[in-house]
Order: sequence, then structure tokens, then C-alpha cells
Amino acid sequence: MTQVDDCIFCKIVNGEIPSAKVYEDDDVYAFLDISQVTKGHTLIIPKEHTKDIYHTDSGVAEKLFAQVPKIASALKQSFEPIGLNLLNNNEEPAGQSVFHLHIHLIPRYGAEDGFEPQWTVHTDDYTSEDLQQIASDIGRNIQN
Repeated sequence: MTQVDDCIFCKIVNGEIPSAKVYEDDDVYAFLDISQVTKGHTLIIPKEHTKDIYHTDSGVAEKLFAQVPKIASALKQSFEPIGLNLLNNNEEPAGQSVFHLHIHLIPRYGAEDGFEPQWTVHTDDYTSEDLQQIASDIGRNIQN
């Protein structure tokens, strides 16, 4: 399994840095984010070092994402949140600060729980034809 010496998440997987472990199997490790945006904020990572979603082998992704519903359901049963945000940042401009693929599970408890994801909707900026062209551009670049 590939590890990177200066990666904080690789060090957590190797037990060099302590964590509040939520789940572990041969391929996946889940632990509480030390920032706890909301109670139960959990990170799910592949044990194999991969920088971000762009560099992730489909087999690693399959094993990682297969555990997301199980851990999300455990959060729901444990804390009864009214919702959950699933978040992944890729590359620094998108907010990635640790360059080891990780998925945030952020339980939601109400409008005042401290987490406010927001974006500007550009519904009027794109025609149906524009959307079809964008979809075509993406589809043309999907690798099988």
C-alpha cells in the first residue's frame, strides 16, 4: 500500500499520529475531524495514499465510497441529525488543505449549527443549448 512520509493522513493510518477512529478495514480509515464543524464530523480516507479524486484509481474509489453509507447511517443513528453534507475538496483553489483524498461527513442539526455551504446559482446564465454543449464536452472526455 502506497504511503507518503510527509502526509498527515498517512501518519494517522500508520498510528504515528493519534486520531479518534470511527471505522477501519483493510482499505479504509474513518476518524473524527479535529475541527468538528458539527458534532460527529467524520473524515473517510483510503489507506492507500492518493492525492485527490483526479489521481484516484477506480478500485480505491470503489472501496472508499462503499463505506460512506455505512458510516453516514451510523452518524444518523448515533446523533439523529436532521441532514448530512457529504463534501470533498480537490486542489487548493477548491479548499483542499490535506493532499490525501478524504470525504467529509458533516451531520446537520439546524440552520444555526455553524456550517453554511453556499453558492450562487446561475440559472439564467445558461440556455438549454449551452447545457447540452457543456454535457457533450464532459461526456466526450469520460474515459472508460
